[in-house]
Amino acid sequence: MSSLCDYRVNVKAGDNAIALIGFMGGGKSAVGRELSRRTGWPRHDTDEMIREQFGISIPDIFERHGESAFRDAETTLLKTLQRGLAGIVVTGGGIILREVNVRLLRGMGRIIWLDADEDVLWQRASRHSTRPLLQTPDPRARFAELLRTRLPRYQTAADYRINTSSSSIAEVTDEIIALL
Repeated sequence: MSSLCDYRVNVKAGDNAIALIGFMGGGKSAVGRELSRRTGWPRHDTDEMIREQFGISIPDIFERHGESAFRDAETTLLKTLQRGLAGIVVTGGGIILREVNVRLLRGMGRIIWLDADEDVLWQRASRHSTRPLLQTPDPRARFAELLRTRLPRYQTAADYRINTSSSSIAEVTDEIIALL
């Protein structure tokens, strides 16, 4: 098993972290947990950390404080994590909506985009009925619209893209480890 020291040796100078980005349903949380388990590197899940900070669920943050407050919290958290962070950063799907967030992630290390075919993403994401951005009369249409607008941002931000459509969590984790 690789150690964090091995990781630092194998990545470009200045890298301390791997950031997982991608749309809802891409597998970021599951792969982040498995990658942390297999490497021993700490995992920093931005959605979990923001939930803890507010003391309420993400849907409640959106409802009570608005999406803008959530996005502000993401940026503030990344600025904090950037100082001395090492490990795996698991991000929310909208982290790439602000260019400052992409710059902060780039400053930490490699950015890996976990992608999948739209139907696969929808199948996975729709299992969680509490996703705040899908609380609309036509969640499938909203999903497709969000994906269409975010795809170019993921493409621009990512150092690597891994298609998770037909891969297991273990296979995706293997692919990430092979990149190191």
